[in-house]
Amino acid sequence: MMGALASFTTMALAGRELTAEMSVFQAMALRSIICVTVLTAIAWRVGFASVATGRLRLHLARSAVHYTGTYAWIYGISVLPLAAVFSIEFTTPIWTAIFAALFLREPFTRWRAIGIALGFAGILVILRPGSAMIDLAAFVVLGAAWCYAATYAFTRAMAPTESPLTIIFWMNLIQLPLGLGPALTVWVTPSPEAWPWIAAIGVSGLTSHWCVSHAMRHADAAVVAPMDFVRLPLIAVVGWLLYAEPFNPYVLAGGGLIFAGNMISIWGERRRRRRVNPSASGS
Repeated sequence: MMGALASFTTMALAGRELTAEMSVFQAMALRSIICVTVLTAIAWRVGFASVATGRLRLHLARSAVHYTGTYAWIYGISVLPLAAVFSIEFTTPIWTAIFAALFLREPFTRWRAIGIALGFAGILVILRPGSAMIDLAAFVVLGAAWCYAATYAFTRAMAPTESPLTIIFWMNLIQLPLGLGPALTVWVTPSPEAWPWIAAIGVSGLTSHWCVSHAMRHADAAVVAPMDFVRLPLIAVVGWLLYAEPFNPYVLAGGGLIFAGNMISIWGERRRRRRVNPSASGS
């Protein structure tokens, strides 16, 4: 999870720096080129049979939704304070619970309902109706959280047949033409200073997925989730140091409510599973 924290922070900084001189489409296309190159080398090493799939339509749908979310997230990074973007993004588990109940028929428990209520309260604290935070960019980032939640729902539905490597490989392969087409219409030659950031956004896009998936394999979600929320104060400090973004107590307070909602949902889910299956580990 320390690697995931570093990856997400690096990705945010790279997105901020690159969109200062190129379009979001171009930044995402360059990211996909790096990811596809690395993943193709990995697939060649372990055998391309490891990324074979019979569910191409689901991969297409999942990748398109994830691409939309990533575009919205990077756009938000380019115009909003970093801490505000991360706070709104942390509502993703809230929306995931709603989508899972609607489309995957997962149980909608009272603990999930409490978590969702706290998540909505956190959004209201961050956006504060009538404040300067109510603008198009904030709702675009909220849309990114919806897209990420839908992506997680797709992943849960595909998990019985598709490996993490298969999902990530097809995601990046499909997203490459999605971004490259519109990027070519507004392409600019990257400056020498941009190339380290291009490498950073490509590598961090892979390491973030790898680190989170392996953290979930080796630790309970109740251990992993709180560490993920360390991103909020971390990115607030980074934004203050590098971009002179002031600390916003409403963003931190709203992020705290969203964090509490997610933790209550996780805790309640563990209790429910233990009642159903007392021998379960709760992970």
